[in-house]
Amino acid sequence: MAIIGAGPAGFYTAYRVLTKLPTAHIDMYESLPVPYGLVRFGVAPDHPEVKNCQDKFAEVASHPNFQYLGNIPIGLPEEKGVLPLASIVPHYNALVLSYGASRDKKLNIPGEDTLRGVYSARDFVGWYNGNPENRGLDPGLENAEEAVIIGQGNVALDVARMLLSRVDRLRETDVTEYALEKLARSRVRRVRVVGRRGPMQASFTIKELRELLTLPSVFFHPIPATILPPPFLTSTFPRSQKRILEILHRHNTLPSLPVPAKKSWSLNFLLAPTHFHSLPTSPTHLSSIQFQHTLLPSPPLAYSPSAPTTFAPSFTTFPAQLAFKSIGYLSLPLPGSLHLGIPFNPKLGLIPNENGRVVIPQETGPEEGFKEIGTIRVPGVYAAGWVKRGPTGVITSTMFDAFETGDAVVEDWVRGAEFMGYEDGREERDKRGWEAVEEEARGRGVRKVGWEEWRRIEEAERERGRRRGKEREKFGTVEEMLGVLE
Repeated sequence: MAIIGAGPAGFYTAYRVLTKLPTAHIDMYESLPVPYGLVRFGVAPDHPEVKNCQDKFAEVASHPNFQYLGNIPIGLPEEKGVLPLASIVPHYNALVLSYGASRDKKLNIPGEDTLRGVYSARDFVGWYNGNPENRGLDPGLENAEEAVIIGQGNVALDVARMLLSRVDRLRETDVTEYALEKLARSRVRRVRVVGRRGPMQASFTIKELRELLTLPSVFFHPIPATILPPPFLTSTFPRSQKRILEILHRHNTLPSLPVPAKKSWSLNFLLAPTHFHSLPTSPTHLSSIQFQHTLLPSPPLAYSPSAPTTFAPSFTTFPAQLAFKSIGYLSLPLPGSLHLGIPFNPKLGLIPNENGRVVIPQETGPEEGFKEIGTIRVPGVYAAGWVKRGPTGVITSTMFDAFETGDAVVEDWVRGAEFMGYEDGREERDKRGWEAVEEEARGRGVRKVGWEEWRRIEEAERERGRRRGKEREKFGTVEEMLGVLE
């Protein structure tokens, strides 16, 4: 079995399959030399406990039938330094796609793609976490005093916490040194975390909210009382909403620091972005963001997590030299996958599947309105993680999602379902996996990084970290990572 993507979804799928089918052989392909995906590049550096799942992943990698194949990007045949998916598929019985979501959703408003100072939260998080893809980002922290984060999920709160935290606190984490240098020179003093709906629809969790509200020497601007549900209603909500409301009400009424505190932040609700603006004197740089006010329906529908909004005929403009878009991620089809008959839904940004089994939806013709009337299973092809269900949830939900996919693989194998490489209803038995792929990979200039080589990179990062009094100092480029192995 080949797994594409060495993040949590890939590792948990491998763990499930090897637990239930110990004779399975699994090759895990990863585009970077280093594994763990969002656990390495997406989890907040000051939340090291969330990364404990890496111990389980290392246990999976120690299985004698598991092979890690790092530094192997999947690309098109005409590209150099990549391996085409078509070169991998013929040599496996099953293919699990767990490569995550690599792009951001767009706002599609003026100035989004043209003004300096407008960034994706995903890129910013990758930048301070040492993702080589984002190494060249220069967020201009030293030139900005006011920042706006669009979106109110946990990633948005992570970004706010990084902008507002004392750098000496961050030096104890594995935030990269190049990011710490920039953060130390940051002039950001005011942060707004803006959402188009209300507090009952915000997707941040209790832990992230509490951490941000208790940052030392940071002032929280109270939320207008008309926006928060009244305290006497708090007990009627589900536990998580109840706790969030209790925290917001408490910090709305607690004596706080005086407004002249060095740094401050706010949660701004019921605002939808409409325009990123610049000044005539600096036409290429962000100077402010215009928002249109939105309205929730009347209670009790206003308290529903899925409550819709409508636009009000009024606008608000916030000054901002920095903006971070945190409105969700999108998966893309893997290069070459469509030509191999692997479907992709561009509207939803995921691979059509049923419990992890990749399927091709069957629809009626235009005269019946293209209604779905069934699906056809793609033999031996599975999906796990964000490319399966969309970019939602935490690592625990990814684990259960991957277990479902792993169970599907084992169930299909045990019952003798059709897998990849069947001809005339009979299985091609000679599937040699990486052994059959390796020669072509080498000929295409692909330099494989195995698990023991990754451990050498990891140890070098830990040694760099020890010299700085932290857990590790990550390498920020592929060249630096590979340099350890020379």
